[in-house]
Amino acid sequence: MLKEFREFALRGNAVDLAIGVIIGAAFGGIVTSLVNDVLMPPIGKALGGVDFSNFFVVLGAGQFASLKAAKDAGAATINYGVFLNTIINFVIIAIVLFAVVKGMNRLKREEPAPAAAPTTKDCPFCATAIPLRATRCPHCTSGL
Repeated sequence: MLKEFREFALRGNAVDLAIGVIIGAAFGGIVTSLVNDVLMPPIGKALGGVDFSNFFVVLGAGQFASLKAAKDAGAATINYGVFLNTIINFVIIAIVLFAVVKGMNRLKREEPAPAAAPTTKDCPFCATAIPLRATRCPHCTSGL
């Protein structure tokens, strides 16, 4: 059983998948930072100094100035601002992955092979395919 597991783990596809998952997780962290630290502050500033991560609805009684204050008080909240940030993360990741896959597919495409020279021609009398070097049609026996 240990030998079978080793063969599975060292098979090219399993290693490639593991590397892809690790790189994907690291890329997700980069995109999260891009959205939270680079994109959302200017968007929030343009909308009047709004911080999207502080958009929430308290389920129950109480008013809280920030999401952190609500969580510290133990209030149940619906955090739609955090959800909005997550959607933006997903859209950016999807666009970048689409561009990467499209670029890789473009690199993988092979030029179509040139068409091979024809080896037959049609008999002008009976339209049967005959070899190019033929001087008489084997079907209708006409001279070419």
